[in-house]
Amino acid sequence: MRRRAVLLAAALLAAGCGAPEEQTTAAWDPPDPGATAAPATLAFTGKTLDGKPYDARVLAGLPTVLWFWAPWCATCASEAQSVRDLEEQYRGKVNFLGIAGLGDNKAMHQFVDDFELSAVPHLDDQAGAIWKKFKITQQSLYVVLDKTGKVRKTGYLDDLQLTAEVKSLAV
Repeated sequence: MRRRAVLLAAALLAAGCGAPEEQTTAAWDPPDPGATAAPATLAFTGKTLDGKPYDARVLAGLPTVLWFWAPWCATCASEAQSVRDLEEQYRGKVNFLGIAGLGDNKAMHQFVDDFELSAVPHLDDQAGAIWKKFKITQQSLYVVLDKTGKVRKTGYLDDLQLTAEVKSLAV
């Protein structure tokens, strides 16, 4: 499966992030949103790729990386393994939330399946409400929040920069 994902990422990189081109169920079980008071940056709701309600207040109390991606984006595909690996390495210390847009739900599911990202929760933001909240105008961008919800960084991060940010959050 990883070989298929690597080949897909290579093909997408070769094709570029041009125009857009089922079945994954996330194995993630959200905590209780009322457990911790949430900062304003986490005062948003959405729907998971499976259509279940999601309240971002569940992320309060830990540093959080919001990853804004599109299912047809070659850059997003090349970042998927790093996001997956960092989420696994820092689980319980740093939250990750994927916020998908600029594509349809079927393609979003396929992206998560192809890149084995089901451990990371993902929201279907086709309407762009969360993207607008964070002033995101393109993919692939990150919004990095400290444990108080303060925005530390917004923008593109390569793998080394993302790793450094996550490592600094986890201390």
